[in-house]
Amino acid sequence: MEKIVDTEKLEHQLGKARDVQDFWRDNELNLREMTLAEFLQELLTAKGLKKAEVVKRSGLDKGYAYHLFGGQKQNPSRDKVLALALAMKLTTKETQHLLHYAGAGALYVRDHWDSVLWYALEHQMGVVDTNLLLTELNLRALEL
Repeated sequence: MEKIVDTEKLEHQLGKARDVQDFWRDNELNLREMTLAEFLQELLTAKGLKKAEVVKRSGLDKGYAYHLFGGQKQNPSRDKVLALALAMKLTTKETQHLLHYAGAGALYVRDHWDSVLWYALEHQMGVVDTNLLLTELNLRALEL
């Protein structure tokens, strides 16, 4: 039983499984649900980021952001999660996972506002530039 990092590989295995219980047993290590704080820490480590720099770039209140990273704050607003994603320069796939762990809805590219956030992530824009673009397009800015 090895840990699989790529979700698409897990999806492929699930599609080929004879039954879901076999899949669960064979992938016990891969099915562990993380907390938002655990996932944020995993992202920091994987990307070699410093928490203080991410908090600063996010534009979030420092105390609030540190509570998110520490696990004291659960279920932040979708906008705050997206600000962290922009500050961490996450991929769209990483952002979708972050939104999942935060209990927030996934980005949907058919939605005008969401498509701007998707674009900003793809082009590694920061929070300020993303908010400027949203405003230029007569859409609401991220509420931090």
